[in-house]
Amino acid sequence: MSPGTALITGAGRGIGAATARLAAQRGYAVCVNYLRDREAAGAVVRDIETAGGRAIAVQADVTLEPDVVRLFETVDRELGRVTALVNNAATLESQMRLECMDAARLQRIFATNAIGPILCAREAVRRMSTRHGGLGGAIVNVSSGAARWGSPGEYIDYAASKGAVDTMTVGLAKEVAEEGIRVNGVRPGFIYTGMHARGGEPDRVERVKKLVPMQRGGQPDEVAAAILWLLSDEASYITGTIVDVSGGR
Repeated sequence: MSPGTALITGAGRGIGAATARLAAQRGYAVCVNYLRDREAAGAVVRDIETAGGRAIAVQADVTLEPDVVRLFETVDRELGRVTALVNNAATLESQMRLECMDAARLQRIFATNAIGPILCAREAVRRMSTRHGGLGGAIVNVSSGAARWGSPGEYIDYAASKGAVDTMTVGLAKEVAEEGIRVNGVRPGFIYTGMHARGGEPDRVERVKKLVPMQRGGQPDEVAAAILWLLSDEASYITGTIVDVSGGR
């Protein structure tokens, strides 16, 4: 029996793409959401279809409420109601100290990393909640180890936005626990993805991996495995929990 439909934001590359591929392997019909790179999202969809799965790519900016509504309505129409949401889309900007940041940067970071996941969670709850006639479901929010470490001298704003995601995860989990919805999070540590290039240091993981007890960076597939476990029935009595995928850091 199919576990249903999974919507994964920011799924064209990195952790999102790995999660989309693994979700399809586990039997989900998958929506690969992307912001700009249609080619990358299309490649993920082709990989899934080649392996016998079902997937669509949908462009939507999670910072824009009309885009979020359209995203979920498209999934309703083409794949069926979402039963699993992975809030993965995120951004960061050049490494700098707080006194060098302006309000426009802060607004961009929080719009994508905090407001976007909340809007997507809202749409998911409207479809999943037994209060609204839904059959339940699961949400996993992708946070960051930065929420615990603070990222001083690099991107305190990104860390703060992920701290907001952690708080939303705990609060929403309690809010909808009686309505058939589980809400959990993962906090990746130093993972080999292209996001570090946005901060101006593509090889950042190589520099900081010595801070990790396991003495290595992580792979997107390792984070995806934790996400799929939290979505699965194996985690049926787990909600409001945030799993660190950080090599012991």
